[in-house]
Amino acid sequence: MSTSTPASSVSPSPSAPAGEAPRTVPTVPGWRRRLRPYLLSLPALVVVVGILYPFVVGAYYSLLNYAAVNPDPHLVWFKNYASVLGDQVFWSSVATTGLFAVAATAIETVLGVGLALLLNRSSTVGRIFEKVLILPLMIAPVIAGVIWKLMFNPQFGVLNHMLGLGNTFDWLSRSNALWSVILVDTWIFTPFVAILVLAGIRSLPKEPFEASEVDGAPWFYMFRKLMLPMIWPYILVAVIFRFMDNLKVFDHIYVLTAGGPGVATRSLQIGAFEDSIINLNYSRGSTYMFLLWIIVFITARVLVGVLGKAQRRAAGAES
Repeated sequence: MSTSTPASSVSPSPSAPAGEAPRTVPTVPGWRRRLRPYLLSLPALVVVVGILYPFVVGAYYSLLNYAAVNPDPHLVWFKNYASVLGDQVFWSSVATTGLFAVAATAIETVLGVGLALLLNRSSTVGRIFEKVLILPLMIAPVIAGVIWKLMFNPQFGVLNHMLGLGNTFDWLSRSNALWSVILVDTWIFTPFVAILVLAGIRSLPKEPFEASEVDGAPWFYMFRKLMLPMIWPYILVAVIFRFMDNLKVFDHIYVLTAGGPGVATRSLQIGAFEDSIINLNYSRGSTYMFLLWIIVFITARVLVGVLGKAQRRAAGAES
């Protein structure tokens, strides 16, 4: 009785063409395969350490009485926090920062969405303006602050001359300074919102809008019922970026007003700068920055939660 030999479970390698040696796949040593994930994650680890180290040092400094007049600091625990939270100037800075962030973000969002809707219309003027729109974003905020400070000058500034205000209207007076700073921020960063929202509009499907046009739906109805719900996540992304950045604003405010007149435009960042760099009280400046981080962290968590709900609603996962 004959027995058949079982077929091999390993398929033979394809034969090499005539005259050529069979190709061999190089094998990677096991230690290299195990080491590869750690090498790939090394840049991210360096970035994390570069971020966490200054943060931890700053948080530690806020628990000391470290200043230029006290080069041998020791722990005072939460006395800096009690001092800062009990200072009326700090709460004035919080109010100024909050008003600036809310007003600037709201104005930039409304104007940015409006510009995006205009640029979405195919026209030669729109295509040209789309290229010009990015120019304010290419100017550093410090340089933009210098330019606008010259334009705001009541004696030889171009704004007073163009608007017929004479040389009596002071754009950077106590009552006007904050709104003038908001105007500069709006000029710089409205294009960012417009470009982001425009990218969202151009990614929308065409079929619902074409069907609505066939049914005779007016433009505002299509915007309110079709376009706005679908681009709402893009708008929220722009709001998150701008609101977080406006909470940490420093550069063009300091160039324009240095936090003045008085404390009219003194943001939390400027308060930290004055305590740390000008007054050389490093621990108090670190306390300002850590409290600002807490505000930004809580606000970011809330806004990201709202963005997640908006994305699920736009995808139809929530009613």
